[in-house]
Amino acid sequence: MDFDPTTTATQLATLMVQGPQQQIDRESQLAKATQAGLEKLRSALSNFNTAVSGLAGATGGLKKNAATLTGTGATASASASAQPGSYSFFVEQLASTHQVAFADLPAVPVALGGPLVVQRADGSSFNVNLLAADQDGDGNLSATEIARAINQSPGNEGKVTAQVANTASGSQLILSSGLSGADGAITLDASGLPDSALKTALGGAPTELAAARNAVFWLGDQGSGLRVEQGSNSYTGIAGVDVSFTKAQTAGDAPIQLDVAADKAGTEESVRKFVNAYNALQNELNNLTKTSEDAASRGAFSTDAGVRNLRNRLNDLIRQDFGGLRISDLGISSDRQGQLTLDTTRLNKTLAANPEALDTVFGSSALGKRSGVFGAVADHLDSWTKSGTGQLARRLDNVQVQQKGLTQRQERLDETFDVNYQRYLLQFSQLQTVLGQMNQTSGLFSQLGA
Repeated sequence: MDFDPTTTATQLATLMVQGPQQQIDRESQLAKATQAGLEKLRSALSNFNTAVSGLAGATGGLKKNAATLTGTGATASASASAQPGSYSFFVEQLASTHQVAFADLPAVPVALGGPLVVQRADGSSFNVNLLAADQDGDGNLSATEIARAINQSPGNEGKVTAQVANTASGSQLILSSGLSGADGAITLDASGLPDSALKTALGGAPTELAAARNAVFWLGDQGSGLRVEQGSNSYTGIAGVDVSFTKAQTAGDAPIQLDVAADKAGTEESVRKFVNAYNALQNELNNLTKTSEDAASRGAFSTDAGVRNLRNRLNDLIRQDFGGLRISDLGISSDRQGQLTLDTTRLNKTLAANPEALDTVFGSSALGKRSGVFGAVADHLDSWTKSGTGQLARRLDNVQVQQKGLTQRQERLDETFDVNYQRYLLQFSQLQTVLGQMNQTSGLFSQLGA
């Protein structure tokens, strides 16, 4: 009898753990498939939430308006809340940001006493500690060190920006206001500094590189319309409309004409984005819950009632009645698979008769203000996506616990295999030795018989 103890021991030890090993393998494959499915589901829900957040965001939802300008010297945009209408502007003067320069500041000793005060016309100010401004430790303050001290002063926070420019006439300390218009005008109070060349330089009149001017424009014709003066070149006085002026006009120029009207193409595009985002989510849910006689073709959640309910509930929610309207009234219909299609002709017909229809049906997904389709869907998805307590988080935690348990079971089974293997190896090694001795004895008997 000829055999290999190692091979025989391996075969018998494997046979001893075969049943439990097959069970662990099946459960491990299921756990991995479940985890992969949950990751796909999380990604699909995240992508959908991102798309909806963009569509239902602060820019005003799905409905779009267009702002069209006739003339040059301005840009404009209109949100969904803007009312259609026509407006005209005459730009008499643009706002500018104050900028001043102090030339040839002398290098002076650090011990300067009190602070330098930087002020703006809007009443804001901050102190500059020149005692701590000597960065290179040479005992003197340079224009660069003063600029750094201004920029890093507590309380500045962008009120005034300082920099040094080198020119043919020497270095220049340039101060730029962080606020446009007359309220941003910069002044320095050097009275706290001891008498010195620096105090004289900073306390004197700087060179004005750019004046602190307000914007002046007219709603309507210059001189007969409504005069507006403000520190910014952006005008937001018309609800939902943002106008930015870029060039002043001269007397006799025709006013800039602004027309605000519904943007059909933009609205269609935003509604189509919702349709596409929803279809992408439904495709993934259909794949994850797909049933088939072929195990390889089944979805990870083919028998999962929870995921099926998620899919079916979404289909029900978006078809609800909101303010007497449904998505079907907006030209959005669905097939048996839950896929949506958009009929733009019906959409535009409904919006022509009821411009608020989109807002009524889709509403908002913002916390505390949820309404319509967006609100209903957001509430339902929260139960799945909420960090820590949502179904996705809990299911993923459960899978990880299950996988940890499977790892521990596998380790114990491996120990069982090793124990059995060593026992069988010892037994069959001893048997091999005995058989070898018997063969030798049998050979001796054969020799005696000869």
